[in-house]
Amino acid sequence: MKSAISVGTLAILLAGASPAWSSSLVVCLEGSPETFNPQLSSNATTSTVTGQIYDQLVSVKAGSSELEPSLAESWSVSADGKTYTFKLRHGVKWQSSKAFKPSRDFNADDVLFSFERMMKADNPYYKIGGGNYITFNTKLADVLASVKKVDDYTVEFALKEPLAPFTGILSHQSLVILSAEYAAQLLKAGTPELLDQQPIGTGPFQLSVYQTNATVRFKAFHDTWGEKAKDPARTPKVDDLIMPISSDAPVRLQRALAGECHIAIGPNPADREEIKKSAKLNLVETPVASSGFLDFNFKEKPFQDKRVRQALAYAVNMKGLVDIVFDGTGAVTGALIPASLWGHNPDLKGHPYDPEKAKALLAEAGYPNGFETQIWALPVTRPYMPNGRRAAELIQADWAKIGVKAEIVTYEWGEYVKRARMGEGKTAMFGGIWDFPDPSQIPNNYFTCNSQGKPSPSNIGSWCDAKFNDLIGRAGQITDQKQRTELYKEAQVVFNDEVPAILFGSSSALLAVNKSVVGFVPAVFGTSRFSGVTVR
Repeated sequence: MKSAISVGTLAILLAGASPAWSSSLVVCLEGSPETFNPQLSSNATTSTVTGQIYDQLVSVKAGSSELEPSLAESWSVSADGKTYTFKLRHGVKWQSSKAFKPSRDFNADDVLFSFERMMKADNPYYKIGGGNYITFNTKLADVLASVKKVDDYTVEFALKEPLAPFTGILSHQSLVILSAEYAAQLLKAGTPELLDQQPIGTGPFQLSVYQTNATVRFKAFHDTWGEKAKDPARTPKVDDLIMPISSDAPVRLQRALAGECHIAIGPNPADREEIKKSAKLNLVETPVASSGFLDFNFKEKPFQDKRVRQALAYAVNMKGLVDIVFDGTGAVTGALIPASLWGHNPDLKGHPYDPEKAKALLAEAGYPNGFETQIWALPVTRPYMPNGRRAAELIQADWAKIGVKAEIVTYEWGEYVKRARMGEGKTAMFGGIWDFPDPSQIPNNYFTCNSQGKPSPSNIGSWCDAKFNDLIGRAGQITDQKQRTELYKEAQVVFNDEVPAILFGSSSALLAVNKSVVGFVPAVFGTSRFSGVTVR
């Protein structure tokens, strides 16, 4: 969606958003949102934006791993674990715009529409926006049988089989509730695509202006249910929330140091000491659960041979990379599930640096002189990859020592995600931050295939391993945490042996926060909300 805002107007907006103007909160963002409907995305930048606008039925309490009611006041589970009944909150108001004035409050019809859009191919909204419902298709499409309206404020979800993390999955920031009334109005007008471009939600902030790759601006929505419920964490405390966009971490930090933004997302780990010494800023480190990796594209012939994948893993001096890129804040790992989550396998330490073994494996696989490939470098800062370009350069140099010539490729973040999911990268950095406290999320999202053998949308390497899928699937069907832990540990052994990707170490999420900011609680799972935050 493009706006008519001029560059000059943008400069005025940002100039007026200095810390002296306490009615505004300015958050320097590291990338542009892919869309304004999070159902169509799973990337953290999009969630940071859309998480201010929409609500889910269930959410994760800020700063913790505890699930809490959101649009659903309460829920119950049947004895066989296949039916979940949600009691919905009364009196929840929808946002409005010049084009849409809601005639009713949120109710069960909105829940039905939001899920049936993703579930039913004959729904008129199913293919709008590409129809790629990443989280839903990965986590729920195979197991969710139906969503039923019991009455205006009761909804029943029926599963084909038990799914242990189901309630946690519903807290994922992509599984938001959309307005069925707004959708119907747009459909009648012949403009259904606007549902994903001009968002209407129930959250604490409403989209005001978006200029592509420049800024996102919100205004407070004081009719949000959180404010009416006198929940300080869900009450907008500033009139305007402004998110200038810059993919360059040093630029974001300099803006924070200059007082041009109150919160800078993802500064470089190497700048930690500068932030600590600043008279204006606090360094906020949050131990988020995340995993990052370099995926091999299984459509490329060399990577179909496990010996090649093993060789490239042995060829990377991962300790040196982590020391440099994570600046002493990360740790080498061979476990897909991080140590901060149950289900982590501490016995997996990663592939040791062994160039000679790598050369021998390449020769055995029929590539004694190496081959040519690509390394797609992550263009944004993430806890699982603070500096994609530098990491790519280090990998490129290591692979060159065994005869593998790699071209470094990158794009703007939205374009990068789109192209990676289309399978264009020969090897590509990807990763994720857990949105809810269950080990299933990253393995399911990034390395599984559905019952028809189709890779999940974020499985950019198209790796489909029957044993891995079986272990992950069984771990999601039982409720006993001890048994689930053992299954996840075993699945990580398969991952380590098959090497569908090279794992990077991960570190805490870093934020540079102005000392005038009050009430900010960074999310441990998912992305942070800026309701409840104000500026002295």
